[in-house]
Amino acid sequence: MPRHARVRSDSGMYHVMLRGINKQRIFHETVDYQCFLDTLRAYRDICGFQLYAWCLMPNHVHLLIRENPLGETISQIMKRIGTKYVYLVQSAL
Repeated sequence: MPRHARVRSDSGMYHVMLRGINKQRIFHETVDYQCFLDTLRAYRDICGFQLYAWCLMPNHVHLLIRENPLGETISQIMKRIGTKYVYLVQSAL
């Protein structure tokens, strides 16, 4: 069954959850957590979103984000963050 399209929030506030494929770990070492946080900080400035809270667990992440109405959408923001993090982790191997 296909996933339904995300409903756009009038407030621009989103609770986002990222999870590893098959619930696999996405963070293996302390440096992985730091790399993800650095990526969040960098794209917060680039995309103009507000980050209110985060929780990084070994196999998933929770983020509380508000889009900038004049900036990128939540889909664009999460695509940038996910792509950059995977690129950084893969290049470190």
